[in-house]
Amino acid sequence: MTSTTNADADTVQHRSEIVFVTDAQDANPNGNPIGENRPRIDPVTDQAAITDVRLKRYLRDQLVDDGHGVFVRKTDSGDSGSRAQLALNVLSDIDSVDALEAHDDIDAEFLQEATDVRYFGATLSFNRDPEKDLHQAIVDAFEGGNYTGPVQFSPARSLNAVELNEETNTLTSVISTQEGKTTGGFDLDDHRLKYGIFPFHGVVDEHGARDTGLTETDVKRLDTLCWRALKSQTISRSKVGQEPRLYLRVEYDTEGFHVGDLQNGLDLDRELAGDDDAPTSDDTLRNVTDICLDVTKLLARLDSAAEHIDTVHVVGNDYLDISVAGEPAGTAADLPSLITDRGLDVHEIDVYDEFTQTLPDSEA
Repeated sequence: MTSTTNADADTVQHRSEIVFVTDAQDANPNGNPIGENRPRIDPVTDQAAITDVRLKRYLRDQLVDDGHGVFVRKTDSGDSGSRAQLALNVLSDIDSVDALEAHDDIDAEFLQEATDVRYFGATLSFNRDPEKDLHQAIVDAFEGGNYTGPVQFSPARSLNAVELNEETNTLTSVISTQEGKTTGGFDLDDHRLKYGIFPFHGVVDEHGARDTGLTETDVKRLDTLCWRALKSQTISRSKVGQEPRLYLRVEYDTEGFHVGDLQNGLDLDRELAGDDDAPTSDDTLRNVTDICLDVTKLLARLDSAAEHIDTVHVVGNDYLDISVAGEPAGTAADLPSLITDRGLDVHEIDVYDEFTQTLPDSEA
C-alpha cells in the first residue's frame, strides 16, 4: 500500500516534544521475558516501567491495521524473517533482480513505503551472502545503510508505586483428558498490576526528519496514532485494561529548541484524588477515578517556553481529573482550554475525525 507522504514537498521543519500519558488497570502492560513475563518493576521505588520498544510495537501494529507499509513486523508464522525479505515485503512490486534494477532510487522508494522507518529508523545490516539472488541484490542496493529515527520515546515510569494483583497471580485451568474424561489442572502465572499511570516522553527531531523524509503529514498522523494504538492494540488477555489519558505535542518554532523531560512536570495530587476527603496513598489506587493529575509544573514549563512555541496539540480523557496549584481544574479534556487561557495557540485534536485524513491514499 502506497503511503500518502511526499518527503521532498512536506518534510518536517519544526521540532516537537510529546507527553503521552497512559494507564493500566488489572493488566500487565510490559512483561519481562527473562523474568517469567512479570511486569517490569523497579525494586527500589516500586514504580512500574513500560519500554519505548513496547510502545513502538503498538504503533507499528496500528500502522499495519491502517494499511500503511511497515518494515519491522512479525510474519504470520511469528518469525520476523530476514531483513532482505522484510525490505522486499515493503517494496511489494519487486519480485526479481530485473525488477529491482528498473528502480532508480530504491532508498527513496523504501522510505516512501516504510512508514515506521520514517518515524523510528531501522538497521539495514543484512545477512551476509544471502542464498537468493534477489536478496543479494537488495543487500547491494542498500549497501548496508542505517536510518536514525527522528521520533524517539523514552521508557515510561509509573507516577505511583505499584502492586501486583495477587487475586489473579495464579489461575488454575481445569481441562478434560481424553482417557476416561477425567479432569486435570495446571497453574497459569498471571502477573498483573493493580493500577499504574505512565507518562511517556517523546521528541520529533526536525534534523533527523531530513534523513528519513518524515513529513508534516506523518507527525499529524502521530497525534492520532498514539491514542488509537492504545485503544486498539491492547485487546489481549494480559494487555486489556490500558487506556490513553492525555496526549500533548508541543510544536516549537525555534530551531533546535525543546524544553526537555516535559513529562516530569506531571505529579499525582494525592490531596484531591478519590471521592472522600482523605489523601490517597499508592496502595489504595485501583482505577483512574482514584487519582488526580497535578499539571501545575507542566503549565509553568509551557509558560517559560512560550516565546519558542508555535502550537500545542492536545487531547485529553474526561475520566482523568486534573488540578492546578492545589485546586481542581476539571479533567484532562479541559487542558486545551487551560493552555489557551495562558495565551498559547492550541490545536485540540479530534482523534477519530483527523486520523482519516492521514490514511493511505487520502488527502492530507
